[in-house]
Amino acid sequence: MAAAEPTEATQQHVYPPPAALAKDAHVKSLDEYKAMYAESIDNPEKFFGEMARSNFYWEKPFDSVGPVYNFDMTKGPIKIDWFQGGKTNICYNALDKHVAEGHGDEVAILWEGNSPDEQSRHTYAEMLDSVKKFANVLKKKGVGKGDTVTLYMPMVVELAVACLACARIGAVHSVVFGGFSPEAIRGRLADAQSKVIVTCDAVMRGAKPVELKTQVDKTLELGSKASGDGSAECVQSVVVFRRLQGECPMVDGRDTWWHDEMDAVSAECDCEWMDSEAPLFMLYTSGSTGTPKGILHTTAGYMLGAWASFKYTFDYKPGEVFWCTADIGWITGHSYIVYGPLLARATSVMFEGVPTFPDAGRCWAICEKHKVNQFYTAPTAVRALMKAGDEYVTKHDRSSLRILGSVGEPINPEAWRWYHNVVGEGRCPIVDTYWQTETGSFMITPLPGATPLKPGSATFPFFGVQPVILDENGNELEGEASGFLAIKKPWPSASRSCYGDHARFENVYYSMFKGYYVAGDGCRRDADGYFWITGRVDDVINVSGHRMGTAEVESALVLHPSCSEAAVVGMPHEIKGAGIYCYVVLKDGETASDDLAKALKAVVRKEIGPIATPDAIQFSEGLPKTRSGKIMRRILRKLAENPGIDMEEFGDISTLADPSIVKNLKEGAMKLAGK
Repeated sequence: MAAAEPTEATQQHVYPPPAALAKDAHVKSLDEYKAMYAESIDNPEKFFGEMARSNFYWEKPFDSVGPVYNFDMTKGPIKIDWFQGGKTNICYNALDKHVAEGHGDEVAILWEGNSPDEQSRHTYAEMLDSVKKFANVLKKKGVGKGDTVTLYMPMVVELAVACLACARIGAVHSVVFGGFSPEAIRGRLADAQSKVIVTCDAVMRGAKPVELKTQVDKTLELGSKASGDGSAECVQSVVVFRRLQGECPMVDGRDTWWHDEMDAVSAECDCEWMDSEAPLFMLYTSGSTGTPKGILHTTAGYMLGAWASFKYTFDYKPGEVFWCTADIGWITGHSYIVYGPLLARATSVMFEGVPTFPDAGRCWAICEKHKVNQFYTAPTAVRALMKAGDEYVTKHDRSSLRILGSVGEPINPEAWRWYHNVVGEGRCPIVDTYWQTETGSFMITPLPGATPLKPGSATFPFFGVQPVILDENGNELEGEASGFLAIKKPWPSASRSCYGDHARFENVYYSMFKGYYVAGDGCRRDADGYFWITGRVDDVINVSGHRMGTAEVESALVLHPSCSEAAVVGMPHEIKGAGIYCYVVLKDGETASDDLAKALKAVVRKEIGPIATPDAIQFSEGLPKTRSGKIMRRILRKLAENPGIDMEEFGDISTLADPSIVKNLKEGAMKLAGK
């Protein structure tokens, strides 16, 4: 892949790297990026070997870098193997190494609670002490190398401690987002066969209490009543961290308090030295069938990927303060709260609350308080904060901010520009990162000192990542093109399997096109070589033979000043094959009308062309989102296809932040269809 300089024709849409930032950046120019990228592809043995040797401790040095791999199912099982023969431990490299080198008094985590008056500081030495103790707690519970531990906790520092304690003794952690229902937890527990759950009594999320321990109790009651598959009877111990001071039911012989356990163990615990390919953690992600997949990541390759992508993408320098607003229940929190920053000896903010509590200025108040240098959040949060108004941003000092980041979905250009101009005062590059649970770390991303930015584009691939665009027959397309995004060769942090089900892993990611990793995303590459993610392949609508990315239509809709948010899916059309169905959430104070629907259609026609004109626009007060903010598009697709669908046919909607929204959407769809 040759990254081109932006052409003159597109120059007005390009934001060059700030000269002052580029001067001292880890990667200082597009030419330097191109040279490093080429070496990472052509000579991974040298590029990644030097990186791994100079930045990590190896109890047994690796014999070769590799990768040794097979991406073609017709030639045998899918296999990925990096750093052959090596032994290391990611916890040692994230904590012990820094303390041994004299950095134990440096702050690892600045914790911000749900309320602005709740905060704490945790040094590397303090983190190491806590991790050693909790590792001993787990060992006392019978947890050893290769065992799984389920962590169902809020955003407290103890969750990071528990992750690292598992890694220290070679146990595999499975973090389950602290908003999932008992049914969802049970499925993940049963699949992982965890002997121990670590949880919390309760937590405040904004003004609302969430009783996590009660959810765990319900999960285990379900398990005890179940037989065969789906049972959670594997659980022998529940360790409960006390966050609030209310009543908390405890089961004798099974449940113990975190603080009691920590008081009863030693602060000495040696690391287990792990093979490079030893399992590190699993993280469940939704499958197209609705059955979660336990995506498995291993030790050395993931360690290098998380560290390198953190250092270079955020241009992190010692002494800076980094803040990722994600939850550790998702891959973003694993890689850019727990592992990446700690491996890089960073100081980072961990945030328990929500961005709009007690008001929409909370994020910017934290940035001002801690003099945050890199701020990394999701487009959903950016749009919500943009909707609240500029005054919440501008009343806080943001002069410390150097780099802004976006994660989770393509960020629409209007939100990008607001983020850049208002939050970043026009001086902070935005790293719009494309990656997935399965990839472990960034795949396509700008480097802030090197990459000219185009709003909405993820720009160019990260080191070691070789993306191609395929047509429907699996042919690689050159130059300006649209099609399926695929990866030709393994990168270090690639997932290795689905826990306990390698056949599923192969069928989901490697069966569509032999010899390629394909995760189901559509992509466009422009004349300058920039990559634009157009949405999931199943979110690409074939309108009269033209492939229309739903993300593109959504970005056009939100350009209208009345539109706060939009979600687009395909609908049956007897002439065109597929039509475009749009769900639109209006800004506060705006009123739905036929004239507004016509105006929204006109915006799409103007931005994309007549072929993209929406066939239906349904106004709604909200969209069906999971608690992490992800839109559950299968619900929207089913409604667009059949407004009269029975509620039971939507399946499990318990993971939605507001399940009642589905009934309201159904009523709106029926009304729009005239039924």
